[in-house]
Amino acid sequence: MSKSKLEYIWLDGHHPTQNMRSKTKVEDDFSGKLEDCPIWSFDGSSTEQASGDSSDCLLKPVAIYPDPVRKNGWLVMAEVLNADGTPHASNARATIDDDDNDFWFGFEQEYFLMDTKTDLPLGFPRGGFPGPQGKYYCSVGGRYTWGRDLVEEHADLCIEAGLNFEGINQEVAPGQWEFQLFAKGAKKAGDEIWIARYLLDRLTEKYGYYIEYHPKPVKGDWNGSGMHANFSNTTLRTCGSKEMYEKICEAFRPVTDEHIDVYGEFNDERLTGLHETAHVSDFSYGVSDRGASIRIPIITVEKGWKGWLEDRRPASNGDPYKIAGRIIKTVKSADV
Repeated sequence: MSKSKLEYIWLDGHHPTQNMRSKTKVEDDFSGKLEDCPIWSFDGSSTEQASGDSSDCLLKPVAIYPDPVRKNGWLVMAEVLNADGTPHASNARATIDDDDNDFWFGFEQEYFLMDTKTDLPLGFPRGGFPGPQGKYYCSVGGRYTWGRDLVEEHADLCIEAGLNFEGINQEVAPGQWEFQLFAKGAKKAGDEIWIARYLLDRLTEKYGYYIEYHPKPVKGDWNGSGMHANFSNTTLRTCGSKEMYEKICEAFRPVTDEHIDVYGEFNDERLTGLHETAHVSDFSYGVSDRGASIRIPIITVEKGWKGWLEDRRPASNGDPYKIAGRIIKTVKSADV
């Protein structure tokens, strides 16, 4: 008889920024298949998802990946359900209107690596600041680069887990990095970002670091952290029409506030109109414009208006389920 360790991962009820929670279930002779992952329960009164007098919430497995670190281990992404089996109010995944996986998403997850001893980003000295930004983006060498060992190990873990991991790079500020993931289907894209975040956060435990997802952890003349959302559907991938692209972009204008509401806490500190952002209260779009709310990639234009769009507003601490769900709702509302 073999035993497997299934790490159930879910999102708690903290508002507006949910946290990951996880616990291990040991199963005998587990097949490794999602359909053989049992529904489990947890104490929702400890995660702000239930009251103490009726505390049981359910975990419904929705995605599974091999755990690249634990022996006989699996990573199980789970949705939270009420005791009666209905989706919990904190379960944004269940609200995504993309059952046919027509929407494809590529998320660019930025974050800061923080030193637990100083509570400062790697590369920031105590009581001061490093040289101004400009030399850190995609840098190499010990003078401008910090944390590469962890970043490389995280990339390996994501690939070994079977995530569709697409790349890494150091970002504009010291200690700031980014990874990219792509998936066909909004729910799958969200699952993979959360599993990648879980692997990243767990990895910091052995390095003496922690991950800061706040979109503006360093005030002043430093870039904040976002999670740019690249998205397409059949229309965007095949229409070949500038007019169609503009209609879809214009559908975002009247619901600017609704998007900002789900794009991450403290995002107004990042979306200032500076540091490659549009202002939080504005809406704009443009070809190859990194200062716009939505960038139309130049490759989309060069391919005859067949490709994707990039919403540059989502913050690094945003929930990819909520972000994707809101984007899909807006795109489907466009008069095309």
